[in-house]
Amino acid sequence: MTTMDAPLKKAWMTVADLIARDVRAGSFAPGTWLKQIDLEQRYGFGRPDIRRALDYLTQKRLVQHVPNRGYHVVLPDSDQTAHILELRVILETAAVDSIVANATPAAIAQIDTLARTFDEMILNGTVLDQYEANLAFHRELLSLCSNPELSNLVTDLRSRTSSALAGQWSTRARVEQSSREHHAMIKALEARDAQQLKDIIALHIRQPKDR
Repeated sequence: MTTMDAPLKKAWMTVADLIARDVRAGSFAPGTWLKQIDLEQRYGFGRPDIRRALDYLTQKRLVQHVPNRGYHVVLPDSDQTAHILELRVILETAAVDSIVANATPAAIAQIDTLARTFDEMILNGTVLDQYEANLAFHRELLSLCSNPELSNLVTDLRSRTSSALAGQWSTRARVEQSSREHHAMIKALEARDAQQLKDIIALHIRQPKDR
């Protein structure tokens, strides 16, 4: 269950969002060790909630757990990340022709709903809400591809890099740019413009620094 699904947010979810927010704000730089006792004092929560929050953020690839040492903010390998992003560009743009062919009006409407959910999370949700809404949008878009193994490969590649929380969304402006790109993808899909959709997806994945 995500924070968006829970009617009442559990304490560890609140802690997880506070840590994620501070990482994105630069309070915890990449590679910083997160001592549980310090986090208890910083956020005012007990050890069980701190530990569960850290385990959750480890699953989300914002934090890395080193056995017998503790947790630290993910320190991305820039070369590996660049190589994996280029593989994602190849795979996700290769899926576009199939996505366009399978995009019924109902399917496009569902993708549009998920894009609007992401927008709502930018305004009123937590950074973790934004993360989950973004994943839901991309999963739904890729689910239109008739080759499920391609989708599985993309999911595996995503798991081998740090999450958007750890670096891609370093500013509010970048998150808002992601939203605009989501809606541009939908417009291209509605227009059955496969090349435009490929171009937007490639841009969305690479996220050039001058945007």
